[in-house]
Amino acid sequence: MSFNIPRLVISGTGSSAGKTTSSLALAKCFQNKGLTVQTFKCGPDYLDPTYLERVTGRPCHNLDGWMMGKDAVLATFARACKGADIAIIEGMMGLFDGASPDSEIGSTAEIAKWLKAPVILMIDASGMARTIAAHAQGFKEYDPALNVAGIIANKVGSRGHLDLLRESKPAIPVVGGFPKCPDLVFPSRHLGLVTASKKTVKDELIDRWAELASEWFEIDTICDLAKACGNLTEVVGTESRDVKVKCKIGIANDDAFHFYYDDNLARLKAAGAELVEYSPKDDATVPDVAGLYFGGGYPETIAKELSSNKSMLESIRAFAEKGGPIYAECGGLMYLTSGIRTLENEFYPLVGLIPGECRMFENLKSLGYVETKTTTDTLLGRAGTTFKGHQFRYSEIEAIPDDFGRCYELTRRRDGEVTPEGYFVNNVLASYVHAHWASNPEIPISFVSSCVAWQGC
Repeated sequence: MSFNIPRLVISGTGSSAGKTTSSLALAKCFQNKGLTVQTFKCGPDYLDPTYLERVTGRPCHNLDGWMMGKDAVLATFARACKGADIAIIEGMMGLFDGASPDSEIGSTAEIAKWLKAPVILMIDASGMARTIAAHAQGFKEYDPALNVAGIIANKVGSRGHLDLLRESKPAIPVVGGFPKCPDLVFPSRHLGLVTASKKTVKDELIDRWAELASEWFEIDTICDLAKACGNLTEVVGTESRDVKVKCKIGIANDDAFHFYYDDNLARLKAAGAELVEYSPKDDATVPDVAGLYFGGGYPETIAKELSSNKSMLESIRAFAEKGGPIYAECGGLMYLTSGIRTLENEFYPLVGLIPGECRMFENLKSLGYVETKTTTDTLLGRAGTTFKGHQFRYSEIEAIPDDFGRCYELTRRRDGEVTPEGYFVNNVLASYVHAHWASNPEIPISFVSSCVAWQGC
C-alpha cells in the first residue's frame, strides 16, 4: 500500500541554524491556511518536539535512522500522518551530521531520502552576501540523490540584504529569510531549549515568529515544494487499536519527567498496556498499576519539591518492596537514587532504591549513541537482549558498590568503548540510557509481560 502527503524537511548547516524556529513558524503559517500539520524531529531530541507540539496540538514524533531503522521510520511517519494535510520534519545538527563521520547513517539527509522529502536549508546569513552561492553549490552537489529545494536565510540585516542574497543566483533558490531578533530568542538551559510549556514559552512569542515568517517567507512557494513529493510505501507499524488491555502501567509525567519517545509508548499500548499518567511531584501516591515507567527529564531542577513529597517516595518504595516492576531512564534513574546533589552542593534525599548519590556537574558527562546488551535476565527480556539508545547527561551516580546489580554492557557508537552500566535489583531496572524500542520490538512486549506476571502473583 502506498500513500502521499505533502512534506518538508527543515535542515541547516549546523546546530543553532534556526531549524526549530522556522519549523514552528511554518507550522503556524500552514495552520493559518486551514491545514492540519503533523510534525517530526530527526534524532534523539526530546526538547525541540515540545515547541512543535505547542503549535499543532499533535504529538511530535522522533525519527532516528540509527536507532529505529528505515521500516520503523516509515511506519511511524505513516501512522502519525493520518488525518494530517502536511508534514514538517525538523532536522538535527547539520544536514549530513549523524551517527558516523563518514556515512549518512543517523543523519537528517538519510531521513529526507527515505521520506522522499524536499529539504529547506537554514543558513546563518549574517555578514554574508555572494558566499551564500558557494554554500548552495556545495549542498546541491554533495549528494545528488538528495533534493535540497530551497534556502531560508537566517539573521539577515534587512530586506535589502535578503534581496542581495537572492541576486547572487545560488543553485538553490532563497525562499525566505528571518531578520535578526535577539529579543525573540527562546529560553535555554544545560540540555538545550527549555521545555515549551505555557509557563516558560508564551503564545505571543510563537505567534510573533509566525507573523515574521508570513512577512518574510514565500509561503506559497514553500507549500508547492512540499506538494512535489512522490508516493511512499506504507509499512505496518505499532497500531494499538482493538488490543485487549492486559495491565496498567504508570507513566511519570510532570516538570521532572517527560522525556518519552511516542513510539515507545505506542508499542506498550500495542502490547496490551493501558498507560496511566501521574505526577511524582504533585500526587500523593502512585496509581493502582502493575508497573511503573520513569522517563528522563529535569529532576534536578525541582529536586526540593520531589524530595518534599514524602508520601510519593514512600509509595514507590512500597511498590518496589512488593516486587512491582519499575523501569527508569536517565532522570528516572536519578530519582531512584539516594538523592540528588545540585551544583549549589545542596543534597535532596529521594527514593533510595539505587544506592549512591546523583551529583550534578557544570560540564557534560556523556553524550552519544550506545548499543546495549543485557548481561542478566531483566524486565526487558532474557540475558543477551540488545537494543539501541542515546545518552545526554550532566550528572553521575557516585558511591555505588562495585558489585551492585549492573546488568548492561554499553558499547559507544563513536569509538566502540565498552562499559558496564544499568542497575537491576528486586524488579527495578534503571539506567542513563534513553532506549528506542524500535531497535528491538520484543522489549515492550517483555516489559508488559513482566507487569502481567507480577500482577497475577
